[in-house]
Amino acid sequence: MSATPAPAYEVVGYADASVRLLDQTLLPRERRALILTTVDAVAEAIRAMRVRGAPAIGITAGYGLALAAERAPRGSVRAAIARAGATLGGTRPTAVNLSWAIGAVRAAADAVAGDEDAVRAAVVTAARRIHADQIDADRRMAAAGAALIPPGSRVLTHCNTGPLATGGLGTALGVIIAAHREGRVTSVFVDETRPRLQGARLTAWELGEHGVPYRVIADGAAATTMAADAVAAVFVGADRIAANGDVANKIGTFPLAIVARHHGVPCYVVAPISTIDPHTATGAAIPIEERAEDEVLRIGDQPIAPADAHAFNPAFDVTPAELVTAIVTEAGVVRPPYAGAIAALVSTAASP
Repeated sequence: MSATPAPAYEVVGYADASVRLLDQTLLPRERRALILTTVDAVAEAIRAMRVRGAPAIGITAGYGLALAAERAPRGSVRAAIARAGATLGGTRPTAVNLSWAIGAVRAAADAVAGDEDAVRAAVVTAARRIHADQIDADRRMAAAGAALIPPGSRVLTHCNTGPLATGGLGTALGVIIAAHREGRVTSVFVDETRPRLQGARLTAWELGEHGVPYRVIADGAAATTMAADAVAAVFVGADRIAANGDVANKIGTFPLAIVARHHGVPCYVVAPISTIDPHTATGAAIPIEERAEDEVLRIGDQPIAPADAHAFNPAFDVTPAELVTAIVTEAGVVRPPYAGAIAALVSTAASP
């Protein structure tokens, strides 16, 4: 099995007590690296979706805590870490990787009984480990997910789930890229993903970077595309998976899963175990971020609705577990019934 090569772009990194980000709001027109030196700047980058995708958000938050620890004046390191955790934790409430990463880094700091230099070192090490673990998880998800795709298939994906979303190889798009290199995927239908157009702007760009043939479609064209027997499988990511298998993902995923079920097309969710929230029983309890009206009423700086128009702009929807064919994780493929399978998976992952 051929390995998926690393992308020729750094999504997120950490050096010299600074967080480095590729500003995704400028793609595909411009590649610009941001060097962030304050927690407030990291929070703004997450909130403004300069970095997005649940795993990449978690990695960035971990590095934000590292930045806070390394830049804190002597005598205030632990307080700085706590303030950074509170600031970053409120930026994107739906993505569970955010709170998970903050908790993991803070736990590493709390476990140190030594002086502040030891705390700083522990926080940086924990943040780097989250990133390294995600890279490894992406490789394993790519292998497990690619095996689900028959040779010569055309697949459909929604939003962006490639390296830009994880800092590694990607989740659903990582699977697709790996499957293309094995001859399993011949081309990809890319939902444009209104209102922020992550599919048209980011997924299309990444597929081009990796040499995968694709066509962008309007979100509303997915049903017609499947009706023409043009799609072998749907692959999407997740921002949070509840204990029963309900999946919160980018708005538009729920209707896509309904259409896939109607046409007998398997709908696969690809996400690391860190995206599973065993403390949230069902999707009904997942907080759904509502973003600014202008994201719907404008494209860039151009108004597309009457000046007095208002919009409802939920960033995510929840797909019921019964519409999900399988969940691909770094530990393998999880199939229904999900409640028991997810509990066993999380328990195994938490074991030392």
